[in-house]
Parts: sequence; C-alpha cells; structure tokens
Amino acid sequence: MAGGGPAQERLDTVVRTIAQSMVAEVCSIYLRRGSGELELFATQGLNPQAVHATRLRPGEGLVGEVARMAQPISLSDAPSHPSFSYRPETGEDPYHAFLGAPLLRGGRAIGVLVVQNRAERRYDEDEVEDIQTIAMVLAETVASGELLAQDELRDVEVAPHRPERLKGQRFAEGLAFGHVVLHEAPLPPERLLSDDPVAEEVRLKDSLAALKASIDAMLDGGQGKLAGQSFEVLETYRMFADDRGWNRSLEEAVRSGLTAEAAVDRVRNEHRARFAKARDPYIKERLHDFEDLANRLLRVMAGDRPGERDLPDDAILVARNLGPADLLEYPRDKLRGLLLEEGSAASHAAIVARALQIPCVGRLMGVRDRLSEGDLVIVDGETGEAHLRPRPDMLDSAQSRMAVRDQRQAEFAKLRDVPAVTADGTRITLLTNAGLAVDLENLDETGAEGIGLFRTEFQFMVSEELPRLNTQTALYKLVLDAAGDRPVTFRTLDIGGDKVLPYLESEREENPALGRRAIRLGLDRPALLRMQLRALLAAGAGRELRVMFPMIATVDEFRAGRELVDIECEWARRRGRALPALLRVGAMIECPSLLWHLDALLPLTDFVSIGTNDLLQYMFAADRTNPLVSDRYDPMSPPALRALAEIQKKCLETGTPVSVCGELAGRPLEAFALLTLGFTRLSAPAGGVGPVKRMILSTDLPAARRGMAALLGSSAGSIRNELESLARKLNVAV
Repeated sequence: MAGGGPAQERLDTVVRTIAQSMVAEVCSIYLRRGSGELELFATQGLNPQAVHATRLRPGEGLVGEVARMAQPISLSDAPSHPSFSYRPETGEDPYHAFLGAPLLRGGRAIGVLVVQNRAERRYDEDEVEDIQTIAMVLAETVASGELLAQDELRDVEVAPHRPERLKGQRFAEGLAFGHVVLHEAPLPPERLLSDDPVAEEVRLKDSLAALKASIDAMLDGGQGKLAGQSFEVLETYRMFADDRGWNRSLEEAVRSGLTAEAAVDRVRNEHRARFAKARDPYIKERLHDFEDLANRLLRVMAGDRPGERDLPDDAILVARNLGPADLLEYPRDKLRGLLLEEGSAASHAAIVARALQIPCVGRLMGVRDRLSEGDLVIVDGETGEAHLRPRPDMLDSAQSRMAVRDQRQAEFAKLRDVPAVTADGTRITLLTNAGLAVDLENLDETGAEGIGLFRTEFQFMVSEELPRLNTQTALYKLVLDAAGDRPVTFRTLDIGGDKVLPYLESEREENPALGRRAIRLGLDRPALLRMQLRALLAAGAGRELRVMFPMIATVDEFRAGRELVDIECEWARRRGRALPALLRVGAMIECPSLLWHLDALLPLTDFVSIGTNDLLQYMFAADRTNPLVSDRYDPMSPPALRALAEIQKKCLETGTPVSVCGELAGRPLEAFALLTLGFTRLSAPAGGVGPVKRMILSTDLPAARRGMAALLGSSAGSIRNELESLARKLNVAV
C-alpha cells in the first residue's frame, strides 16, 4: 500500500486500487483533523478539486455518521437517507449506492473509507467484510507513517496529541511526571495480511486453546494473574473466552485474509468502538473483559510474559485497574507514578502505591484511550488530577512544586529522630502501617516508633498459592527482626469482601463488605486462622508478640478468636516449642455494634485499635470503595468524632491501651483532631509520619482540646473548616 512518490500520489494510487478491487465507481478517503473535522484527502471518481477543500463537521453527513458510530454503513440509495449531506463541489450527484467503513485506531475513528456506485444496489456481507479489512490496514499504515510522512500528518488526529487535564480522585499523595507505560499494552500486529488463511486459522485456534488453558490453570490455583485476584472474575473470563460471538468474529476475520494477530486487533477495536457508546456500567465492564482477553490472547501469540518489559527510568504506569501483585511486578526504581481508570482510595493498588510512596490518581475515565505509549504526563496526587501531554509552562510548574515537596521532605527527614512531643510536653507514640517487606525500609527512614498495623493479608494476596507455614513464619520473623525492640502489631487475615484470593474457594456474596470476611472467615475456617497463629507464635518466640483480630462485631467473636490463640499456645507447649516472652492479644474496633458493648469487650483485651476506614463506612452506610458515595460524608463530622471520643473515654476508664490505625492518623488535620479527643497513639502510612510529627511538635494540646470541645456540639455535617480555623489560630502546622 505504501510506495514512493509524493504523499498525494500515493493516496491517489490507493483509492484507485481500492476502487478497482471493489468494482466501485467512487472510492474516497477522509481523515480526521485536529479540529474534529473530516477532510477529503483523496478520491477516485469525485471531483479532484474537492480534495482538501471538502471538510465535514463532526457528525455531518453519512461520512460523519460512520465516524460517530464507528461502524460500517451500507445504503442502496444514500441521498434519501436523513443523514445525507449534499456537497455540490464533490460532484457526487449521480451516485446512489454508499458503503462506508471507519478507520479505527485505538477504538477511535481517525477517518472513513467510502466506496460508491451509480446504481441503487445493496452491498453484500462479503463486500462489507472486505472494506472493513481494507479500512483496518489503511488505518495502520496511516498511523505508522508508511503512507503519509509525519510532517504530512501534523494536523491529522491519528491519536490525541493536545494537552488535556483530567480530574479524578487522589489515591496516593505525591507529584510526579514521566512517560506513559500502558499496563499490558496491546502489541501492534507486525503483519496484517496472511499468505495462508488456513494456517492462520489453526494458529488462532491453538492460541485460543492456550488462552483457555491458562485461565483454567488460574482457576485451579496455578500461576498468573488476570485483571485482579477475584475467583469470580476468573470464572467470568473463562465464560467470555468461550463466547461464541467473540470466537466467531475472530474466525471470520482470519478467513477474510487477516493474520491471527490482526484479527484479534480488529475485533477488539470493533468491540471498543461499539461498547464505548454504552452508558450501562455493566456493558462497559464487558468491554474491559473482552479487552483484557484480547490483550492476553495477543501475548499468548507473541510468547510474551507480563512484567518483563523494558521501562523508561521515569515510567508512569497507566491501567484500567490493578491488583497488588500487578503493581509489584514492575521495577520500583523506575516507577514514578500511577494513573487508573477505576479503583478507589481503599483498593489494593492504592494501598500498595501508598506503601511504595508512588503518587496515584484514579477514577480517570477513558485515560487509557487518551494516551499513547511514551506520552509525557503529570500525576498530581495532591489535587487528584492528571495532565496529559502538558505544555512547557505546566511542566515547569510541576517541577517547581516537586522541588518544594523535596525541600519539605528534607525538613521531615530532620525530624526523624526528634521525639513526638507536643508543645505542652505530652508524649505521643507515632507508629507506621505496613504490609509488605518493602515497608520495613520505611521504619528507619521515617523514624516511626514501631509498626502499629501490619496487614498480613498482603502476603496472601500477592501469592499464587496459599503460603505455607514456613513461608508465613519467615515473613513474620523478618518483620520482627527489622523492628528490633520496637513494637509490631500483626493483624490476622483480613480477607473476604473486596479481598478475594484466587486459590481460596469462596461463594459469591451480594454484599461482600458485610459478608463473610476477616474474623468471620477465620472462625468459619479455623484451620486457616490456626496456621497463621502458629506461624506468628513461632516467629515471636522469646520476644513480645502483639496480635489483633479484625472486624470484631461481637464479644463472642473475640472470645472465639482468643480461644484459638490459647489452643495454639497449648499445642506448642506440648511439643516443647518456645513461645513469645510476652503475648498481647487485641481487637480492632471497626463495627459500630461494639460502641455499645465496650464495657464487656475491653476487660478481655490487652489493647484495641480503631480502624477508622471501616468504622466510618459502616457508621455512614457508605461503601468506601464506591466513588458514588465514598465522599458523601466527612470523617471530620460531629457524629464520627463523638464516636471516637466515646471509645477513647471507655479505654481511659478501663486502662486499655488504644491506638488509631486508619487513614485519618496519617493526615495532619485529622490527626490533630484525634489528639484533641485524647488519643496519644497513632499509626500512620509511611508518607504521613513526617507531616503528622511536625503537626504534633507545634500543637498546644490544652488549648486545642478546649477549642474542640466547643465544636463537638455543632449540628453541622462537617466541622472541617472550623478545625482548620482552630489550627491556624493556634499556629498548628497542618
């Protein structure tokens, strides 16, 4: 298709060749300009003077309709169609039959290929199939520069190229810029047309069989990860891999003369264009299912393995969504930021991003289709924005802000060894949250006094099979060794809900956040919980061990969990195994039901920790992973703060040590509020330790508590503004 000579001559040759092959009297190519207009670039049969003169507004005429719908249109009498737009300069008056196909690139129509005939005739299915195949080849050759040089494509909208700003949600704080790496980016086919359709069909069927086998292996607990860790998702993928319509479309595309790879690419583009117009979220989700299947099928054909790609040193990873293991596959030293189309601040990827201190912005609808591999982007985890292909002045501004952040981080580093003591002399214990081996590095870097929450489920979530006893013991021992004399509080498995393990058989629940998760799952499957407790006891032999159970809703649940600890201690004694020198067992307060039964629970515990993330979502009946409702309430509201104050009061009365380990403890203003309520033990994400310590050092607690007491009686839904005013008045660094 490509050839020598000036660009217009090459285009004229192309339309002339297509017209001959399709026995058409007219063949025309329209390409989308940066303005969105479709310009006539070449024609055989229409007035040559109309080339580069005829431009159609977005959606104008039948050509605009083909581009808008991203689907072929076949008409026997085009002038009678309501969308027909008459352009006298083209001289198309005599032509009635019309067949147009979109030039699809990344699911977007970058142009339209049209053939026309004088006679009123209906183009048959083979002809529609032929023009789609030609349009696909044409789109690739245009985009690759084989047909038109890059300077000739300067204003042709082959891919988005203008600066854009997208507003999303902040998942992990920070600021970064770099070059785009698309997660499991589709590989462009090297060859589009096959020499042997029969052989290509065999390749396609073999690859499909291998794809299905790999999904079956995942369902059976084998290696590999596909769009998250959910067992139910994998079952759905297996169902889609068997989808007759999808398989038939692939086979028909191969039989039309495409290579197996080109067939997958074409069918994916068709699905993307068709589903992208849907408003129903379920239908849109099906698009992602087929997209991921297509990507994986292309990788099967290429023999590639995910996670083995060469990355730029300033990689910004762009994905629909990620599981924790997906993110950990990428080299940490090259990953600067993360952009997600979906997810939430409580999602696995967001938690891991915060642990790795990688800026992350999510809920950026359509960001993958707006970016190409290698595009420059800014990830603004402070404002929850992404700047695509930023202007130089925007990039300069981001670099200046990053310099200020670096300076602030240097100031926090100077506070690392400074005790967390308020201006009035109150000692605050400042701990950090962890869940990965990489978090242990942050313990010394931040100056945290220990680990207030170690999320043990991460080891299970990033593993491809149930971790063995020795594997669990080794990790817990590594954590305790790294902490030295500093305390570590291990939270037992908090799985279930949105944390489903592919190798752990589970039933589908309509409302998993309120279902069999955390301690409920552990008590229903005591062998799983007992093995973990056995590993913890072995790792803690001869030293202090702190263990707490998550999502305790009743006193009986805590009693049952504590009984399993006693059983495992007795098991170890009978076998002469060493036990921890000091064993403390606590409960997480995350269920509002405990607020009215603290008098019964607290005497049974050695300590408690408040998980504000879950406690507040249950208090306000607002799913924190659902962006439609997650920001409908403010933790800095009188009912939330009164509930926290009540827990602190009861713990003080019974002498029960209490800490706060939710996200609130890692944000200066929210941590300031916690101090005013009487909390003196906070466990923050690594990135929050420095800012919270700076706040602590500047706080006069007696004055702050007097100010808070007046605010708690407010009838407002939020007292955040009032808290900020109080902090400014008292010169607190928030």
